[in-house]
Amino acid sequence: MLIEIIKVIIIGIVEGITEWLPVSSTGHMILVEEFIKMDVTPAFKEMFLVVIQLGAIMAVVILFFHKLNPFSPKKSKQEKIDTMKIWFKVVIGVLPAAVLGLLFDDWLNDHLYNYWTVAVMLIFYGILFIIVENQNEGRKVKITNFEELPYKTAFYIGIFQVLALIPGTSRSGATIVGGIILGASRFIAAEFSFFLSIPVMFGASALKIVKFGFEFSNNEIIILLTGMVVAFVVSIISIKFLLQYIKNHDFKVFGWYRIILGIIVIGYFLIVN
Repeated sequence: MLIEIIKVIIIGIVEGITEWLPVSSTGHMILVEEFIKMDVTPAFKEMFLVVIQLGAIMAVVILFFHKLNPFSPKKSKQEKIDTMKIWFKVVIGVLPAAVLGLLFDDWLNDHLYNYWTVAVMLIFYGILFIIVENQNEGRKVKITNFEELPYKTAFYIGIFQVLALIPGTSRSGATIVGGIILGASRFIAAEFSFFLSIPVMFGASALKIVKFGFEFSNNEIIILLTGMVVAFVVSIISIKFLLQYIKNHDFKVFGWYRIILGIIVIGYFLIVN
């Protein structure tokens, strides 16, 4: 059991780092699973790799609790209204991925959750990141706060989030790139990406738990809770790092990281296979 806990801690660290950086958490989790084989049933592993994200999402809930709480007594009436508007925009942005995710969840698991898809998407979106950032240089930012974010733009960013249903894409990466293309500042694009993740991850986790069932062994409960706690702690650090980083830097470094990792993955599996 100790060996399994060590494996879960490693997976939790990977989840906590990659969930928020635009490098694809699902892609990294699939790749980690190629090297760290958990001694669990296939059904539990499939559920675990999604539900562990609940730990990561709780980091967003804690860090942004005041900003996202429309009932805070410390807020004025107008601030409460503005907070509700943020949630309305989140709901609108979530709709495309929620609908298509429910319709194609099983198909995506059966056909796209493999290292080839991950590697290709890592490289493709790494190149896209660099192109978008190059084109974004000198461009005037239109949206610098959530009051300036139109509902229509929130929906379009949600459409970009649909791309993240393909493993290796990165949910945060897709929404951040989409936000930048649509005129949002990096900071607003990143924060909106975090907020969109709340209903998406809770919904995806609920779906996986329902499919798996509610009968867990003691070892499975320990494994799941350990992964979630580790992901939560590491996510706190990752989110704070990213928000500080984007104040003075663009996302090109993540684009190059994705390209290099994708090439390494393809090379490794070509040699192994």
